[in-house]
Amino acid sequence: MHVLPAFGQRPISSIETSEVQSWVTRLGQATYDANGAVVRAGLSPSTIEVVYGKVAAVFNAAIEDRLISRTLCGSRCVKMPRKDGGDILPMSPEQVAAMAAALPAHYRALVVLIAGTGLRPGEAVGLTNDRVKWLHRRIQIDRQLVMASGEAPRFGPVKTEGSNRTATVPDAVLEVLAAHVEQFGLGPHDLLFTDDKGDPIRRSAMGHAWRRAAPAAGVVGYSWHDLRHYAASVMIAEGASVKAVQKQLGHENASTTLDTYAHLFPNAEESTRNALAAGIAQIVSPLCHEVSPKAAT
Repeated sequence: MHVLPAFGQRPISSIETSEVQSWVTRLGQATYDANGAVVRAGLSPSTIEVVYGKVAAVFNAAIEDRLISRTLCGSRCVKMPRKDGGDILPMSPEQVAAMAAALPAHYRALVVLIAGTGLRPGEAVGLTNDRVKWLHRRIQIDRQLVMASGEAPRFGPVKTEGSNRTATVPDAVLEVLAAHVEQFGLGPHDLLFTDDKGDPIRRSAMGHAWRRAAPAAGVVGYSWHDLRHYAASVMIAEGASVKAVQKQLGHENASTTLDTYAHLFPNAEESTRNALAAGIAQIVSPLCHEVSPKAAT
């Protein structure tokens, strides 16, 4: 609906970054008829990100197949529209724990994994046993589970080039994952997480389970993706640097991390003030001594 009219008849190697950027911009713009009536409302920033993510996945797959040499959809090249709604308010530890308890048992370790590592939901449900480096306490992230409507779940490339990474995993998360595998076993392709029938978990099933559990948990206005924000907020609160958070979350660059979480870095204003004061003190102090009391009055 949104992609095929723009690029469906084009060889992928002929598409330029500027065309992708123009297309993203048009998605957010309303169209009008001759009388000024709205024919089509512009898409919301969140919807544009979803549509764009599918296009980016196609370009990343084309790189894997050596049809093109580089992606045209990296975040450094194509800018997404800014979302309204203010700063992110992360979930509290109590809310995360309540959701884990309220969800069906086969989802609970998934909550712990995302909240404890910052993986994207698609990366988490696409996690296979060979990608978990149990002894080294790391997870290799180089693919995700793609769950297009009407299609069977399949492995696809991660969101951006920067999303290919090795994520650190706390011991407590590994213990929960090990207990989960012992209880439920591994699914197709050695997936760690499956639905209640043993099949790969679809995005629609994840959303449905979350919405059903949220009222019982007393958690309103959040989603699976907010568990990733929770992980970011914990890292920041514990003093992790911007680069460390960027690497763990798989952001393409540090500016994305700052744009999203700058308000969570503690005492940023006070730290800035103290740093400037320390840097200027040696300059200001001699000048102050040169000013006589008489001249200062």
